[in-house]
Amino acid sequence: MNVTPAQLRLLAGRAEALAAEIRRLCDGVPAEAPEYARLAGARSAAGLLDRGGDDLRQAAGDLDRFLTVRECGLPWGVCPEHGRTLSSEAGAAMCRVCRKAWKHDRLNGPCAEPVAWKVTDEAGTVTLMCAGHVLGARAVLRNATFARLAAH
Repeated sequence: MNVTPAQLRLLAGRAEALAAEIRRLCDGVPAEAPEYARLAGARSAAGLLDRGGDDLRQAAGDLDRFLTVRECGLPWGVCPEHGRTLSSEAGAAMCRVCRKAWKHDRLNGPCAEPVAWKVTDEAGTVTLMCAGHVLGARAVLRNATFARLAAH
């Protein structure tokens, strides 16, 4: 299941609306009424729902930022077109297939290619990765699902 920032914001709004509804109900009970004291838990629940709404909005913002920072980040670099075909020498890298060259050691550092795929392995672990890393993942992961992400 994909979770989107919009879904989290919708849930935050629902939590806040429910908190407001609880407060309206409780505020309608006079302080001298016998049931007033027994509504303390309901008032407390309204506060918890407010905090839950705040937390959901924070999570939506965190997810927005995560989806905006779209570098693959796997601990080794790849050729964006051919995958794990790089060789590295004297601080430079080259694809052994297309001969494209980079003036830095692309192979031995985190991948900076843009994320293009969501890969879910058999155990349910989700990894976001670039097109080059997906080539290798398709070859080795059994029963995994590969979902192309929308370009931003």
